[in-house]
Amino acid sequence: MASARAQVIFWDVDTQYDFMKADGKLYVPDAEQLIPNLRKLTDYAHGHGIRIVASADDHVVDHSEISDTPDWKETFPPHCLRGTPGQKKIAETTLRDPMVIEPDPQDPKTLAHRVKSHSGDILFLKHRFDVLSNPNVLPVFDALNPHEIVLYGVALDVCDKYAIEGFLQHRPHVRLFAVVDAMKPIDRDVAQHLLKEWGEEGVRLVKTSEVVMGGLVDELAQASA
Repeated sequence: MASARAQVIFWDVDTQYDFMKADGKLYVPDAEQLIPNLRKLTDYAHGHGIRIVASADDHVVDHSEISDTPDWKETFPPHCLRGTPGQKKIAETTLRDPMVIEPDPQDPKTLAHRVKSHSGDILFLKHRFDVLSNPNVLPVFDALNPHEIVLYGVALDVCDKYAIEGFLQHRPHVRLFAVVDAMKPIDRDVAQHLLKEWGEEGVRLVKTSEVVMGGLVDELAQASA
């Protein structure tokens, strides 16, 4: 990867079958409409030497998030159960040579060495909707030392929300870009409020075309050089 481009990473949030496909266990409304843009973003990253860092739910039925009587805030119906087709990422967002990082705490120095020695993508597995529930996220974040993160995936008002707000809180120096036409919410009204709030907090709201055709990444790489 070119050094300047290495300061830009794409962050793929939970683009898994159960969320993305209409027959999935926890389909995010209209998520299938995102698939062409998700493909474009994935192909662009792989074609331009940009690392993709992804998250994926990896559940068993006794996880605290899983409930047959969900409140849709802290608990949700069974989804992305380990070993099922619904837990897998969709084909359009397939990662390249992913380093899979489980949510068990790892030694930060050892983990940093592994990350710096790895040239492929990274996949964080998680047992909660908040990616920072995987304690290895921030150590990996620091090892990668990104200047900018281009984030997309589902759901805008759940997993995207926790990722963006977690980064704003814990790594406020990193510039965040939310690809709004590569996200879908569960609750549209909540989503509009969140987008406004993120914009006010410095998150730049962009479209897929700005990323893959509009020169955004070149602009970021030049700024980081």
